[in-house]
Amino acid sequence: MKRILIIHGPNLNLLGEREPDVYGRLTLSDIDAKLGDAAKKAGVELEIIQSNHEGAIVDIIHAARGNHDAIVINPGAYTHTSVAIRDAISAVGVPTVEVHLSNIYRREEFRRHSFIAEVAVGQVSGFGADSYMLGLRAAMKLAGAGE
Repeated sequence: MKRILIIHGPNLNLLGEREPDVYGRLTLSDIDAKLGDAAKKAGVELEIIQSNHEGAIVDIIHAARGNHDAIVINPGAYTHTSVAIRDAISAVGVPTVEVHLSNIYRREEFRRHSFIAEVAVGQVSGFGADSYMLGLRAAMKLAGAGE
């Protein structure tokens, strides 16, 4: 069975409460349930982790090597600041899809640069919770699962 790792970055534990006009009203649990249902239908095993800590996210990415067939990551604010997460993704060689609930290119100037984009296979942003679903679909394809 193919294994996909979902990583939710900082502040995503506050979804549904934090700036719902930007991030929507679904909670992280709601999104995880949707991802779980889609993965189950496709016969894919998911591991889902949320962390507010950069070093923990780096450790999680390192642990994916040899254990997961693809990664879907929403690095949150670390998208724009973390060379460490970028380097971890590059180092492990696990195909990675970057996702964002909002369209980062229509937001503040500082949010328009992603350190992750150049090491990810692709990026999905601006579709709310559906960004995760599209990212999962891409990750399943990269992993050789589903469709």
